[in-house]
Amino acid sequence: MPKELPQRSCIACRQVLPKASLLRFVQAPDLTLVPDLQGKLPGRGAYTCVKRSCVQQALARKQFSRAFKGNVTLPPADELVRQVVGFMEARVTSYLALANKAGKIVSGNEQVMDFLRKGKKGVLVVASDISPDIGEKLLQTARRSNMDCFSFSTKDALGALLGKGLRSALIVTESGFLDVIRNEMGKYRNFLEGGAIENG
Repeated sequence: MPKELPQRSCIACRQVLPKASLLRFVQAPDLTLVPDLQGKLPGRGAYTCVKRSCVQQALARKQFSRAFKGNVTLPPADELVRQVVGFMEARVTSYLALANKAGKIVSGNEQVMDFLRKGKKGVLVVASDISPDIGEKLLQTARRSNMDCFSFSTKDALGALLGKGLRSALIVTESGFLDVIRNEMGKYRNFLEGGAIENG
């Protein structure tokens, strides 16, 4: 029989989910609350859903203090949210950089559109400041081939990540990076709750 995945409950909404699909928080040595996105930091963990609202609710209801028996220094809600978002963006950026180094990224509006029209597998990433007209054309074409679509970063930052000029969009092509980037992007989207573009 397959081994059951470890389960944990969100300290905010109490939903029980596989541990790997939740956000883990731990205490640093100075007792401050620290997001542990990789789930590898030592010590007792407290878990929330990958949603900004659950993190905010856990703080408002003092659930982190209960989980750590009061021995935790809590940041303001906005600061903790910024920390989580920053860690998530860093993880996505690092995987995109690795995919680019491996030659598994297509960028440039014409090249991206040409890839989309061929119906190949991949993940479309569009900059948050992409031109609405260009963005809608890319998204419509991607949706016809059921490609997952995400909004991430800015044209300037995406270009810098790839070592190029401004980039409005890129595609991670079929490779070992595809599933992990789709997973990380999905968590980022879920946490922002509407801060990214969904397929379809």
